[in-house]
Amino acid sequence: MNSLIAITIIAPLVASAVGLLLRSQPKARDAVTLAGLAAAALSSIIMLITVEDQGTHVARIGGWAPELGIVLVADLFASLVLPVALLIIFVVEIFAIGQRRTAWGANPELSGPLLGVLTSGVSLAFLTGDLFTLFVAFELILVSSYVLLTHQGRRGQIQSGMTYVVMNLFSSTLFLFGLAIVYAATGTVNMALLAERIPELSDGVQLGIGAWFFVVFGTKAAIFPLFSWLPDSYPTAPTTITAVFAGLLTKIGIYAMIRFHTLMGLDQLGPAMLIIAGLTMVVGAIGALAQSDVKRILSFHIISQIGYMLMGLGLFSAAGTTGAILFLIHHMPVKTVLFLVGGLIENHQGTSTLDRSGGLAGRRPLIAALFAIPALSLAGLPPFSGFVAKFAVISAGIEAASPVIVTVALVAGALTLLSMTKIWLGVFWGPTPDEISPVQTDRGNRLAMVSATGLAVAGTLTISFFAGTLFDLSSQAAEELRTPGVYTEEVTS
Repeated sequence: MNSLIAITIIAPLVASAVGLLLRSQPKARDAVTLAGLAAAALSSIIMLITVEDQGTHVARIGGWAPELGIVLVADLFASLVLPVALLIIFVVEIFAIGQRRTAWGANPELSGPLLGVLTSGVSLAFLTGDLFTLFVAFELILVSSYVLLTHQGRRGQIQSGMTYVVMNLFSSTLFLFGLAIVYAATGTVNMALLAERIPELSDGVQLGIGAWFFVVFGTKAAIFPLFSWLPDSYPTAPTTITAVFAGLLTKIGIYAMIRFHTLMGLDQLGPAMLIIAGLTMVVGAIGALAQSDVKRILSFHIISQIGYMLMGLGLFSAAGTTGAILFLIHHMPVKTVLFLVGGLIENHQGTSTLDRSGGLAGRRPLIAALFAIPALSLAGLPPFSGFVAKFAVISAGIEAASPVIVTVALVAGALTLLSMTKIWLGVFWGPTPDEISPVQTDRGNRLAMVSATGLAVAGTLTISFFAGTLFDLSSQAAEELRTPGVYTEEVTS
């Protein structure tokens, strides 16, 4: 099992190093990158099967005691989320291989290797059992994502990239201060030990620690009012980069929040979280309605959907945590595939602006179908995965007798449907524009892009098909998180 954990982190890094050495040999470089990502994804799938069968596995790097050493923990929560994340990156890389030779593509010599570095950071963030290593994982993701965001050197990318990096450096600075505060108060940054020691602190200190890390992780997750960096930075990046960012980066923030605040039993933050969750949902949905570009609409949707996950956490109940985990699993591939479809729209229309698009459903019905399925899922319509995830969160709200946040969630869902309809009417319906400037792409590259998008759509349908099983696994993961003694015993024994 230790080898599986190691492969998910190290294989993409090794592939990145080799890919940089082979940067002048495109086919070999792409093959190495895909091999590294495939090895990590396959290892994560085997890890999930093993953890479900045998329970949590702990890897102690160097054999140090938990107070001092680096601990990697493959529990059910991490093992559920990690395969989805790594499969997303693998599929996006297939899309990228087709798109790199177009005007919209990322620099192939950098994007593949840097995507491997980002993948290692993602794996480390999900598997780490201590806050300092989580900080290191965040920085690994930040460095690679900033270069991916700005490496084409366009003015808009540099400007939005500066906003992105400043906000994330702000979050990182707070994270470092938070580590110092926690270590001074408890003598450790190991999350298993913190789950024992933080509840022993005074109520005021507990509340302060919880609020501090809520801001840290909330900035990464783009919650209200810390979301301003997202809708400006994501649309400027190449499609493949945006697709990975949209599917994963904010979700890592909400993942860390769910793990930390649930394990530490910081239930007193629940009311504040629900207020911010409601504001995040509504502001994101209204912001999406106000946009006239596909990428910007989808970027504001990310913010709105984060609100549902935060709502599930803020309820601080088993049902709420279950809903948050299930929503997290559903949202990663759905949001990724919508941005990939955005790339196909740009490829065929030459733009993603609504008032310069139209009639694509008649000319490219396959693209219309690839958009419709995840769009309906994002809006929460049955029988797609979004309906199951949203129903789980809203049911938890009803069970907790929280009618206000339930009403807000339903209104935000209706606004989301309206904005997805806006994209459909603007891009796929109506007359074809007089002037269309499609990006010149050969047949093989178009096939790679469409095939990758189709694989991502198939992934969302797979989640819908196995929604019952995923709900049961999410419920089990939620119970483990809400019973810190189980996690603590596994890590410290």
